[in-house]
Amino acid sequence: MAGREGRRRVVLSVDLAARRLGLRPGTPVAKAQALHPDLLIMDADPDGDRAGLERLALWFQHRIAPIVAPDPPDGIVLDTTGADHLHGGEAVMLENMVTRLKESGITARAAIADTWGAAHALARYGRGRITIVPPGEMAAVIADLPIEALRLPADIIDGLHGLGVSRIGPLAGMPRAPLALRFGPDVARRLDQAFGRQAEAIVPVRLQAPVQVSRNFAEPISAAETIARYITKLVPPLCAGLEEREQGVRRLDLLLHRVDSRTEAVRVATAMPVRDVRRLTRLLCDRIETIDPGFGIERMVLTASLAEPILHRQGVSALIEEEEADVSDLIDTLANRVGMQALYRFAPVESDVPERAVCRVPALAPEEAREWPDHWPRPTRLLPRPEPIQTMAVLPDHPPVFFIWRGIRRRIRCADGPERVFGEWWKGDAELTTVRDYFRVEDTSGETFWVYRTGDGEHGETGSQGWFLHGLFE
Repeated sequence: MAGREGRRRVVLSVDLAARRLGLRPGTPVAKAQALHPDLLIMDADPDGDRAGLERLALWFQHRIAPIVAPDPPDGIVLDTTGADHLHGGEAVMLENMVTRLKESGITARAAIADTWGAAHALARYGRGRITIVPPGEMAAVIADLPIEALRLPADIIDGLHGLGVSRIGPLAGMPRAPLALRFGPDVARRLDQAFGRQAEAIVPVRLQAPVQVSRNFAEPISAAETIARYITKLVPPLCAGLEEREQGVRRLDLLLHRVDSRTEAVRVATAMPVRDVRRLTRLLCDRIETIDPGFGIERMVLTASLAEPILHRQGVSALIEEEEADVSDLIDTLANRVGMQALYRFAPVESDVPERAVCRVPALAPEEAREWPDHWPRPTRLLPRPEPIQTMAVLPDHPPVFFIWRGIRRRIRCADGPERVFGEWWKGDAELTTVRDYFRVEDTSGETFWVYRTGDGEHGETGSQGWFLHGLFE
């Protein structure tokens, strides 16, 4: 990709093949074409890139954390404090983010650190695809990174290389006055931002004006009781604004601006659109313990970052009717403590293969028309993966006489089967001929198990003829 830097037309970015040829950003286009006449050069589109980053930032804001902003020219910065627990923790959250981007055709690297500058450096110059720096270890981790990771202008980078400085650690140990005299204040500012000595605010991206209320304080506040009191004052006007739009909140963000220019964020999510004042107040107050007020909070902003229309439904109109139980409040409370991914229910999937016939859906997802198969009984507990067992059976259609599972020998008293399940040939060639024969067996102690043989008992191409335990009837 080529563009202009002043009057020169230079290379702005290269792919892996061009990098292997020795081309780097900043190379004059004329030189690159002279060295490699067959080089494919396209004009860069900075405005389009910037718009794409903003769209990607909005996508992250709706799904990951409330404080998200573009980090041009090729990054996104997020403050996930107070939101990572909703995604299973920092490691799971980063892995899911990178995987989702890869599925969309975007190769990404991600890092979590105490500061924007350190995370920026590690995501681009760190060794791993995913990097998580424990609190307090940031200085040692970024000291060995190249000075290009500090977001300094190219002319300053060239000047530092001329002095023989190539790593952040040695640069951080140099006297500040000579550096400022030669290169200006940028070097000291970027070092202080990377090491956390100077705050760097993240201005969240916004697509449209959401329902939002705020409160400024003449004197900073820090006590948990005071924060809770002002939460109770912010939620009612927010719900009133949602009522005017006939909406309910699905994701609620509380931003607390501290006097040291840092921002604490609390995010709560609901399983369905809600604008109940008491419920939202309680969900927010339950998260106060995660807030670090620092030297005090001077402004609070409450934003309905995701709102949806509320569907009105007919209430109970007769004394003999029973009102449907509403468990959404309980689900919201649990989900904001253990994470949305930890609460789910099972739904049927159209598949004959047992482990594929079920999927996880959100706890309050609408019921679908599909029904569980009832032509053969199914176990109440299906093992995460079938476990091999040792057994003896008369081939090809007889159930086992006994089996040994987890070191315990169980003699079969009665059995029902076989139920033959064929592979789903449209999913792979390996399943064209695969067969399973399932048996429901009961041992002499009265326990009932679901076992199967891989193969039809006669032909080797249908399976290994080994036996497995797949479920338990409880």
